[in-house]
Amino acid sequence: MTDDFFNHKKLLFDLWASSYDWFFPSVFYRAVHQRLLEYVDLPELANVLDIGCGTGRLLERLATQFPDLRATGLDLSANMLRVARQSNRHRPRLIYIEGKAESLPFADGQFNAVFSTISFLHYLEPKQVVSEIARVLSPDGRFYLVDITSKKEAEPQLLPISPRGIRLYSPHQRQLLGSSAGLLCLNHHYLLGPVLLTIFAKLQVEIGNGGE
Repeated sequence: MTDDFFNHKKLLFDLWASSYDWFFPSVFYRAVHQRLLEYVDLPELANVLDIGCGTGRLLERLATQFPDLRATGLDLSANMLRVARQSNRHRPRLIYIEGKAESLPFADGQFNAVFSTISFLHYLEPKQVVSEIARVLSPDGRFYLVDITSKKEAEPQLLPISPRGIRLYSPHQRQLLGSSAGLLCLNHHYLLGPVLLTIFAKLQVEIGNGGE
Protein backbone atom coordinates (compact mmCIF):
# COMPACT_ATOMS: atom_id res chain seq x y z
CA MET A 1 0.00 0.00 0.00
CA THR A 2 1.47 3.34 -1.02
CA ASP A 3 1.78 6.50 1.02
CA ASP A 4 0.04 8.30 -1.87
CA PHE A 5 -3.16 6.38 -1.13
CA PHE A 6 -3.15 7.33 2.55
CA ASN A 7 -2.24 10.93 1.77
CA HIS A 8 -5.11 11.24 -0.72
CA LYS A 9 -7.64 9.78 1.73
CA LYS A 10 -6.33 11.96 4.52
CA LEU A 11 -6.57 15.10 2.36
CA LEU A 12 -10.10 14.23 1.22
CA PHE A 13 -11.44 13.82 4.75
CA ASP A 14 -9.40 16.72 6.11
CA LEU A 15 -11.13 19.00 3.58
CA TRP A 16 -14.54 17.52 4.37
CA ALA A 17 -14.22 17.64 8.16
CA SER A 18 -15.50 21.15 8.92
CA SER A 19 -18.80 20.63 7.09
CA TYR A 20 -19.13 16.86 7.49
CA ASP A 21 -21.76 16.92 10.24
CA TRP A 22 -23.95 19.38 8.31
CA PHE A 23 -24.31 17.37 5.11
CA PHE A 24 -26.38 14.32 4.18
CA PRO A 25 -23.98 11.85 5.88
CA SER A 26 -24.98 13.17 9.30
CA VAL A 27 -28.64 12.23 8.72
CA PHE A 28 -27.65 8.88 7.21
CA TYR A 29 -25.24 8.01 10.02
CA ARG A 30 -27.73 9.02 12.68
CA ALA A 31 -30.25 6.53 11.30
CA VAL A 32 -27.62 3.79 10.97
CA HIS A 33 -26.28 4.41 14.48
CA GLN A 34 -29.74 4.31 16.04
CA ARG A 35 -30.37 0.89 14.51
CA LEU A 36 -26.88 -0.36 15.35
CA LEU A 37 -27.31 0.52 19.03
CA GLU A 38 -30.25 -1.88 19.23
CA TYR A 39 -27.81 -4.78 18.74
CA VAL A 40 -24.84 -3.62 20.82
CA ASP A 41 -24.15 -5.65 23.95
CA LEU A 42 -21.25 -4.51 26.13
CA PRO A 43 -19.96 -5.66 29.52
CA GLU A 44 -19.74 -3.28 32.46
CA LEU A 45 -16.81 -0.85 32.28
CA ALA A 46 -16.28 -1.77 28.65
CA ASN A 47 -13.31 -0.40 26.75
CA VAL A 48 -14.13 0.02 23.05
CA LEU A 49 -12.47 1.20 19.85
CA ASP A 50 -14.05 2.87 16.81
CA ILE A 51 -11.85 2.71 13.71
CA GLY A 52 -12.53 5.32 11.06
CA CYS A 53 -14.35 7.28 13.76
CA GLY A 54 -14.68 10.50 11.74
CA THR A 55 -16.16 13.30 13.85
CA GLY A 56 -16.96 10.93 16.72
CA ARG A 57 -20.74 10.73 16.39
CA LEU A 58 -20.95 6.98 17.08
CA LEU A 59 -18.80 7.16 20.21
CA GLU A 60 -20.86 10.08 21.52
CA ARG A 61 -23.99 7.96 21.14
CA LEU A 62 -22.36 4.90 22.69
CA ALA A 63 -21.10 6.93 25.65
CA THR A 64 -24.61 8.25 26.24
CA GLN A 65 -26.17 4.78 26.15
CA PHE A 66 -23.41 3.16 28.24
CA PRO A 67 -22.47 5.65 31.02
CA ASP A 68 -19.52 3.58 32.30
CA LEU A 69 -17.99 2.99 28.87
CA ARG A 70 -14.46 4.10 27.97
CA ALA A 71 -13.62 4.47 24.31
CA THR A 72 -11.00 5.45 21.77
CA GLY A 73 -11.72 6.83 18.33
CA LEU A 74 -9.08 6.33 15.63
CA ASP A 75 -9.01 8.06 12.27
CA LEU A 76 -6.59 8.91 9.48
CA SER A 77 -7.78 12.53 9.28
CA ALA A 78 -6.40 15.03 11.78
CA ASN A 79 -9.16 17.50 10.93
CA MET A 80 -11.91 14.94 11.57
CA LEU A 81 -10.31 14.23 14.94
CA ARG A 82 -10.10 17.93 15.72
CA VAL A 83 -13.87 18.25 15.21
CA ALA A 84 -14.43 15.12 17.34
CA ARG A 85 -12.34 16.53 20.18
CA GLN A 86 -14.05 19.93 20.06
CA SER A 87 -17.51 18.34 20.37
CA ASN A 88 -16.50 15.69 22.93
CA ARG A 89 -19.08 15.90 25.73
CA HIS A 90 -17.77 12.80 27.52
CA ARG A 91 -14.22 13.71 28.54
CA PRO A 92 -12.19 11.94 29.79
CA ARG A 93 -14.08 8.75 28.89
CA LEU A 94 -13.66 9.39 25.16
CA ILE A 95 -10.31 10.08 23.51
CA TYR A 96 -9.40 10.48 19.83
CA ILE A 97 -6.08 9.63 18.19
CA GLU A 98 -4.67 9.61 14.67
CA GLY A 99 -3.66 6.27 13.15
CA LYS A 100 -4.18 3.57 10.55
CA ALA A 101 -6.48 0.56 10.84
CA GLU A 102 -3.80 -1.58 9.18
CA SER A 103 -1.41 -1.05 12.11
CA LEU A 104 -3.40 -0.30 15.24
CA PRO A 105 -1.28 1.40 17.92
CA PHE A 106 -2.79 -0.63 20.77
CA ALA A 107 -1.89 -3.60 22.96
CA ASP A 108 -3.11 -7.15 22.39
CA GLY A 109 -6.53 -7.78 23.95
CA GLN A 110 -7.03 -4.13 24.92
CA PHE A 111 -10.68 -3.71 23.85
CA ASN A 112 -13.96 -5.45 24.65
CA ALA A 113 -15.44 -4.31 21.35
CA VAL A 114 -14.33 -2.76 18.06
CA PHE A 115 -16.63 -0.83 15.72
CA SER A 116 -16.23 -0.06 12.04
CA THR A 117 -19.06 1.97 10.51
CA ILE A 118 -19.00 2.71 6.76
CA SER A 119 -15.20 2.74 6.76
CA PHE A 120 -14.24 -0.85 5.96
CA LEU A 121 -15.05 -0.30 2.27
CA HIS A 122 -12.03 2.02 1.99
CA TYR A 123 -9.38 -0.51 3.10
CA LEU A 124 -7.08 -1.96 0.45
CA GLU A 125 -5.83 -4.67 2.84
CA PRO A 126 -8.99 -5.97 4.54
CA LYS A 127 -7.33 -9.13 5.89
CA GLN A 128 -4.65 -7.05 7.59
CA VAL A 129 -7.29 -4.79 9.13
CA VAL A 130 -9.34 -7.73 10.43
CA SER A 131 -6.18 -9.36 11.77
CA GLU A 132 -5.35 -6.18 13.68
CA ILE A 133 -8.90 -5.97 15.03
CA ALA A 134 -8.71 -9.57 16.25
CA ARG A 135 -5.37 -8.85 17.90
CA VAL A 136 -6.62 -5.92 19.97
CA LEU A 137 -9.87 -7.65 20.97
CA SER A 138 -10.06 -9.28 24.38
CA PRO A 139 -11.19 -12.93 24.66
CA ASP A 140 -14.90 -13.09 23.82
CA GLY A 141 -14.69 -9.52 22.49
CA ARG A 142 -17.03 -8.39 19.72
CA PHE A 143 -16.37 -6.78 16.35
CA TYR A 144 -19.31 -4.78 14.96
CA LEU A 145 -18.84 -4.32 11.22
CA VAL A 146 -21.35 -1.96 9.60
CA ASP A 147 -21.03 -1.32 5.90
CA ILE A 148 -22.83 -1.46 2.57
CA THR A 149 -23.00 -5.07 1.45
CA SER A 150 -22.83 -6.74 -1.94
CA LYS A 151 -24.62 -9.65 -3.59
CA LYS A 152 -21.49 -10.67 -5.51
CA GLU A 153 -20.13 -13.88 -3.99
CA ALA A 154 -17.07 -14.65 -6.11
CA GLU A 155 -15.17 -11.50 -5.13
CA PRO A 156 -15.72 -8.09 -3.53
CA GLN A 157 -17.69 -5.60 -5.59
CA LEU A 158 -15.36 -2.81 -6.68
CA LEU A 159 -16.90 0.63 -7.20
CA PRO A 160 -14.54 3.08 -8.98
CA ILE A 161 -15.68 6.21 -7.14
CA SER A 162 -12.25 7.13 -5.75
CA PRO A 163 -8.66 6.68 -7.05
CA ARG A 164 -8.42 3.12 -5.68
CA GLY A 165 -12.16 2.51 -5.53
CA ILE A 166 -14.20 1.16 -2.63
CA ARG A 167 -14.96 -2.51 -1.98
CA LEU A 168 -18.25 -4.03 -0.85
CA TYR A 169 -18.39 -7.49 0.70
CA SER A 170 -21.18 -10.06 0.75
CA PRO A 171 -22.21 -11.66 4.06
CA HIS A 172 -20.30 -14.81 3.11
CA GLN A 173 -17.15 -12.86 2.22
CA ARG A 174 -17.35 -11.12 5.59
CA GLN A 175 -17.53 -14.48 7.34
CA LEU A 176 -14.44 -15.68 5.47
CA LEU A 177 -12.50 -12.54 6.37
CA GLY A 178 -13.43 -12.96 10.01
CA SER A 179 -12.58 -16.65 10.18
CA SER A 180 -9.16 -15.99 8.63
CA ALA A 181 -8.37 -13.94 11.76
CA GLY A 182 -10.02 -16.21 14.31
CA LEU A 183 -13.30 -14.31 14.48
CA LEU A 184 -16.60 -16.20 14.52
CA CYS A 185 -19.53 -14.63 12.69
CA LEU A 186 -22.48 -14.60 15.09
CA ASN A 187 -25.15 -13.01 12.93
CA HIS A 188 -26.09 -10.41 10.30
CA HIS A 189 -28.67 -7.64 10.59
CA TYR A 190 -29.79 -5.25 7.85
CA LEU A 191 -29.93 -1.76 9.37
CA LEU A 192 -30.91 0.51 6.49
CA GLY A 193 -31.32 -0.67 2.90
CA PRO A 194 -28.06 -2.39 1.86
CA VAL A 195 -26.27 -1.35 5.07
CA LEU A 196 -25.49 -4.59 6.87
CA LEU A 197 -24.29 -5.14 10.44
CA THR A 198 -22.17 -8.25 10.95
CA ILE A 199 -21.30 -9.19 14.53
CA PHE A 200 -18.16 -11.25 15.16
CA ALA A 201 -16.85 -12.82 18.36
CA LYS A 202 -13.20 -13.49 19.07
CA LEU A 203 -12.59 -17.21 19.46
CA GLN A 204 -10.77 -18.29 22.58
CA VAL A 205 -7.82 -20.55 21.89
CA GLU A 206 -7.79 -23.61 24.06
CA ILE A 207 -4.34 -24.93 24.96
CA GLY A 208 -4.28 -28.68 25.33
CA ASN A 209 -2.33 -30.67 27.87
CA GLY A 210 -0.04 -32.00 25.21
CA GLY A 211 1.05 -35.57 24.70
CA GLU A 212 1.95 -37.90 27.53
